[in-house]
Amino acid sequence: MKHLLFLLAVTSAFAADAPLLKDDFSAPKLENRRASRGDWTFADNTATCTQDDELYKKNKDHGPILFYDLAYTDAAIRFAMKPDAATKSIVFTANGEDGHVFRIVFSLAGAGVRAFPPDEKDHKSIALGNEPALKLKPDAWTPVSVELRGSKATLKIGDFTKTYEHASIARPKTNLSIGFAFGTVSVKDLVVEK
Repeated sequence: MKHLLFLLAVTSAFAADAPLLKDDFSAPKLENRRASRGDWTFADNTATCTQDDELYKKNKDHGPILFYDLAYTDAAIRFAMKPDAATKSIVFTANGEDGHVFRIVFSLAGAGVRAFPPDEKDHKSIALGNEPALKLKPDAWTPVSVELRGSKATLKIGDFTKTYEHASIARPKTNLSIGFAFGTVSVKDLVVEK
């Protein structure tokens, strides 16, 4: 009986520490992942896609995207991204049942951080910050950390750390996504923790 209780305690401790989601991109299929709007390849623990301009137009100027269906409210999300020289933007979005909740748009001009208040009928976003120092770095891996806790979002990239606040960030989320426009982008090391 003591062994059984010990085993249950150890199993519970490991389960509590387990990430909500981990994608090492070792396989082309993952239960919670939807890779769309392009021909994604999965090799060497990396997901890579080159935008197809015809698909981009067909999808109303939306490029390739990785969606992860995952219910969460607060979470720490980490991933690394690598654009090529033709990439114009990479977009991280946390979505709720009613649409977008929080977004970071990385571009050649820097990064824009946005919140989406649920009471906006046309789903307009509001700017929480513009960060010119966070420009896309072609052909270089950039680790990204986004921590969503209550009404706050903390973004960490290299030596840059900043916390943004808006009430709508506290809303429950149903998925997250990493998408891009133009060129070729690779993604690796995606982890979502409580």
